[in-house]
Amino acid sequence: MKYLHTMIRVLDLNKSLDFYEKKLGLQQTRRKDFEEERFSLIYLATAKGEPEVELTWNWDEKNPYSCGRNFGHLAFEVDNIYDFCQKLMDDGVTILRPPRDGNMAFIRCPDKISIELLQKGNALPPMEPWKSMGNIGEW
Repeated sequence: MKYLHTMIRVLDLNKSLDFYEKKLGLQQTRRKDFEEERFSLIYLATAKGEPEVELTWNWDEKNPYSCGRNFGHLAFEVDNIYDFCQKLMDDGVTILRPPRDGNMAFIRCPDKISIELLQKGNALPPMEPWKSMGNIGEW
């Protein structure tokens, strides 16, 4: 068995693509538009051949999707959690659970899906301003 992808329904495709491509750095691996059924499937990954995030965009949907607690989160490994979180903050992304421990942080995409960021390898030494930052909201 091979893990393939996680699917997320998105309300605003442009906001979601901006978040996943420009802020998180994922790349589109493929896209399928279904004119007759009026929906699109956009697949993104850290690199071609890696597990994907499938964005499902129903063209005529106007109401936000409910967030179920049964879906936990997506998780991505990053080379330097402090640098990556700073880049996200510079891009306007709120860090909900800062990487106080040098190992883990949480953010949310525009559709309120939780995303865990994990330090590659061993945790980095705790450092300011991160170790003094409090949590914001839920993740």
